[in-house]
Amino acid sequence: MILHKCKRFVLLSSKNPSFFYKPHFSFSFSLIFFSSSTKNQATNDLTVIDYLLHKHQFSPETASQVASVLPRVKNLQKSDSILLFLKKSGFSKTQLEKVVKSRPGVLSASLDNTIKPKIKIFQDLGFPANDIAEIISNDPVVLYRSADNRVTPSLSVLKSLLGSSAEVAKVLKISGWFLKNDLEKTMVPNIKFMKSCGVGMEQIIKHIYNFPRFLLNSLDNMEKFVKTVDEMGASRNSKMFIYAVRVVSSMSDENWELKLKLFRDLGFSEDEILVMFRKAPQVFAVSARKLKKVMEVLLATGKYDISCIVNCPASFICSVEKKLEPRMQVLTILDSRNLIEKWPSLATIIKMSDIKFFEKFVNPFLNEVGEVYMANGELTVKRNRKLTRPD
Repeated sequence: MILHKCKRFVLLSSKNPSFFYKPHFSFSFSLIFFSSSTKNQATNDLTVIDYLLHKHQFSPETASQVASVLPRVKNLQKSDSILLFLKKSGFSKTQLEKVVKSRPGVLSASLDNTIKPKIKIFQDLGFPANDIAEIISNDPVVLYRSADNRVTPSLSVLKSLLGSSAEVAKVLKISGWFLKNDLEKTMVPNIKFMKSCGVGMEQIIKHIYNFPRFLLNSLDNMEKFVKTVDEMGASRNSKMFIYAVRVVSSMSDENWELKLKLFRDLGFSEDEILVMFRKAPQVFAVSARKLKKVMEVLLATGKYDISCIVNCPASFICSVEKKLEPRMQVLTILDSRNLIEKWPSLATIIKMSDIKFFEKFVNPFLNEVGEVYMANGELTVKRNRKLTRPD
């Protein structure tokens, strides 16, 4: 239909020049323009895929995904220079794909004003090329952060705390959140506050590695978390204090109340809940499903009750499938055949290493429990291949 109108347009305009001044000329010209624009759009879509797929050897999935978000690359030469610079800076093809997939706009970014300054900051601080590539490809948003107001100050704070660029790189590979926040307004005040609560720097540094977002809370929120922990009766002199604060910080007020309700529903009194929180606050971050399963496995033995669990709340943290169930099954069989004088305490069972448990309760009774334990503790048995079945 469009082609027919185009032919009619050419015929009428050649026979009658005044045709250009008639109203229907505007309509016909619009159709031609629309047709051309649609065709060019489709061509540009294909160009992006072809550009990434063939010129830079991106995977078809990545090329297609980027093209769906960024149908046109206005300046292919500019995009070439960006990708080439990143390659020369140590980015692998996989890392380049991660960057472009996460931030397609990087293909149109300013190489001199956006990308090069961020790479240079890391280089000037002594970061090796492979670390720089991994950090940025894991979280490319760093390329869009202010060099002077965010990236440089954050890296300086981290290096002053951790001591070296290598240690800073370890943290940033775990989480890029440190480069998204103003550390002078979040982490630094929180560290000072934790120290004022009696927490040592060794524990604080450990939490930077293991729970990177914990110290990025606002100071007001951190003070609120500490208040909750104080009200639960946790001692600031205890090594568990910072863990208690971290656990509380990981939940909203509503979820915290739901977790307390769950423990009540499982049969624990208020005092017992407080005792467990002080001994092992990490338990309060365990899922409801796992808490219920641990209770089921332990109480089913008939040898442990709620008071035993209160005295050893760390049992909630153990793997049910790899540790609790295999050990309870072995002990149940041994007890039914009068092969143990009395059940060991729950704390003993939980703290005992796999090898020690095997040596004490499995290896001497391989005929009775070997097959059961092998089905659930295959790795342990393999580590003890030199141990032989008794005659």
